[in-house]
Amino acid sequence: MARKTGSHSEITGPRVRAAALRLFAQHGFAAVSMRQIAAEVGVQAGALYLYTPDKQSLLAELMADHMDELLSSLAAEPMPEEPVARLAAFARFHIGFHLERPEAVFIAYMELRNLTPENFARIEAMRRRYEDALEAILCAGCASGAFRAPDTKLATLALIAMLTGVTTWFRDGGRLSRADVAAIYADMACKSVRA
Repeated sequence: MARKTGSHSEITGPRVRAAALRLFAQHGFAAVSMRQIAAEVGVQAGALYLYTPDKQSLLAELMADHMDELLSSLAAEPMPEEPVARLAAFARFHIGFHLERPEAVFIAYMELRNLTPENFARIEAMRRRYEDALEAILCAGCASGAFRAPDTKLATLALIAMLTGVTTWFRDGGRLSRADVAAIYADMACKSVRA
């Protein structure tokens, strides 16, 4: 099928991903068809296959893009050495990053069940790298005596769940600003594992 007049891959490709992200977040992966994505972008359904092999590949690409951005942003974030300050900085980073991308966060957590085993393994490995960064902070804190966590892996998962939960209820213009929420959550994260 021919490309729509005025369509360019560097413009249409990102529009396809943005439309899929929005629709998957609103309706769920299983409920969204390639035809709906095409209609949202303004192209024929067959034209989508110029940008992605199939809907599953599109979902996996969205999740991988999110995790790539998360991991590279974390790597670029200046972090203090001292474990308590490092955990607080990680918590503030996590909340700030995720509040900017609520649709991507929703898909990254809620649509894992719709990935093929191969795609699940790839995304899960990326998630584990992020979790490992937090667990390393907790391990360093336990080794220094600043933290007490009987199981650092469990504490890691609990902290990530707590921090990510902000995206389900936070709304700009509410009683607390993003910075306020990040500071309070950073304090709660540190207190939850303090020795």
